[in-house]
Amino acid sequence: MGFKSRFATVQPWVSLLVRLSMAIILFAAAIPKFADIQQSVRAVRAYQLLPEAVVPFVGTMLPFVEVILGALLLVGAFTRWAAVVWLVMMAGFTFGVIWAWSTGLNIDCGCFGGGGEVAESETNYPMHLLERVGFIALGTYLAIWPRSRFSADGWLSGGEADPEADLESVPNDVRK
Repeated sequence: MGFKSRFATVQPWVSLLVRLSMAIILFAAAIPKFADIQQSVRAVRAYQLLPEAVVPFVGTMLPFVEVILGALLLVGAFTRWAAVVWLVMMAGFTFGVIWAWSTGLNIDCGCFGGGGEVAESETNYPMHLLERVGFIALGTYLAIWPRSRFSADGWLSGGEADPEADLESVPNDVRK
């Protein structure tokens, strides 16, 4: 059994696992923000990146965006687009963490609730960046291979996953 055949068998299931993991991460990030929207606004403000006029809007809307994106991923609708939006969000969050670290800000990222200024001993920027690398890996995988089992995309296209179509994204030297 060659790589192409093994990949075609496993890929839709791996994509399902990645898609559901991303949805859970988004819900886990959104729920604490809904519990305290003002804390979400404080977290956005702490980065000192956005003009104050837009900080309340971004802090308030972020959990809504996370829930909508999580719902799309949960049901497997517009999966590739959802993965791209995820990657854009992760790029923004990664930039924010690098910005805070490089400018000497002592903040909690606020990614899963909380946020705002904290004592220097409470910051852990390297761990936040490693977490983002993992999140970027998930989004990249799903952007390349969005077809998965039990998805609205598969149902709407008249079938489940078609991993053979996704193999076109794999370089020829890897397929052998």
